[in-house]
Amino acid sequence: MTAATVDELSATFTALADPTRRAILTRLAAGEATVNQLAEPFALTQQAISKHIKVLERAGLISRSRVAQTRPCRLEPAGITNAAEWIGEHRQMWQERYDRLDEHLAALREDGAREAGA
Repeated sequence: MTAATVDELSATFTALADPTRRAILTRLAAGEATVNQLAEPFALTQQAISKHIKVLERAGLISRSRVAQTRPCRLEPAGITNAAEWIGEHRQMWQERYDRLDEHLAALREDGAREAGA
């Protein structure tokens, strides 16, 4: 994994660490929305929502375009690809470790059963 990928991961996980930003991503999964539309369900100022949007944009999780006078936000699913791959790799590694631990514990139980029966 390159240093650039690690920095991208840090930006992605930092963005995902905040519940407001996760809620924004969930909303954008349903379709494009303006900052005002994204701010509606929150007891936050439009400025606060704009700051959250900038964090999500820097992480590559959303993008904004210009349509007339509005700047709708849209989800960028490719932005989460590196994080999903990283999680998948680590999940597989830990699953393999747990499987080896299970095998080791089963062997210990068999040895204990044999010693108890002897």
